[in-house]
Amino acid sequence: MEYIKVAVDAMGGDNAPVEIIKGSVMSLSKNNKVSVVLVGKENDIYNELKKYQYDESRLSVVNATEVIDFNEPPAVAVRAKKDSSIVVAMKLVKNGDADAFVSAGSTGAILVGGLGYIGRIKGVERTPLATIIPTEKGGSLLIDCGANVDARPSHLVQFAQMGSLYMKYLCGTDNPKVGIVNIGTEEEKGNALVKETFPLLKECSGINFCGSVEARDIPKGEFDVIVCEGFVGNVILKLYEGLATTLMHKIKDGMMSTKISTLGALLSKKALKNTLKSFDVSEYGGAPLLGLKNLAVKTHGSSEAIEICNSIIQCVSFVNNNINDKIKECLTKEV
Repeated sequence: MEYIKVAVDAMGGDNAPVEIIKGSVMSLSKNNKVSVVLVGKENDIYNELKKYQYDESRLSVVNATEVIDFNEPPAVAVRAKKDSSIVVAMKLVKNGDADAFVSAGSTGAILVGGLGYIGRIKGVERTPLATIIPTEKGGSLLIDCGANVDARPSHLVQFAQMGSLYMKYLCGTDNPKVGIVNIGTEEEKGNALVKETFPLLKECSGINFCGSVEARDIPKGEFDVIVCEGFVGNVILKLYEGLATTLMHKIKDGMMSTKISTLGALLSKKALKNTLKSFDVSEYGGAPLLGLKNLAVKTHGSSEAIEICNSIIQCVSFVNNNINDKIKECLTKEV
């Protein structure tokens, strides 16, 4: 069988290498089409792997002696640390020794490395980070959620195009609805960027642009692709995550406040757990950096095993559905 080989940065993130390795091993048992290359300090990796039983034919280790920390200047670190786990893993993808890359490490280093080693698809002006966020109706794609804090109207149009392809072919959403983040639903509302982008999205063929979306309406799930520049997108994502965590804590505290509510909590525990799980961002995997020649996925710095596992499996779907070829074909038509 031909596997989708995913290079995983074993040293990136707050919980590396323990949770990274655990999630990588977990992915092998959950998907029989994936193989994993763990990149990092091989002694640390092999010591951690002793805890698990796994198919050794589908998991290998590539040594990398250096680690890029979160507080290092990304461009400087990528240039200086050629033997870092991020750079070595990116090189595997560049050279065709891996099909995709996953890391919970420095976002900046992943962006710099992705552009420098993997490179952009011809015609792509900017590579956005795109993440699925939970909504009442399932999930919506937030694009860009942090890669480009400033953007031009033409960039946002491409984000909408790439996001639509992602939702259609990877998530199975027919004719995905596209919305641009705004402070009102009226066409004349918004800052200069939104006002300039709005008519371009209306005129853009191949996407189902449905107008502006206010932040309070995003959780309702009326739009499948939520378009914005990285500054706004990252604020939305972080608020989303923080609010979800706070609400979960408040719900648990409230249900344990009296004997009667505690009894009710026990009776409804399974249903409540399933409901809360649907709003857990880790269930959706990481954020792919769309528009690169090969796939790079950024997961949360605090990622635990389940998110690493889901991010690796996400790579299999991405590659098997030829998302990059579809992006290339779409943008070539526009050039």
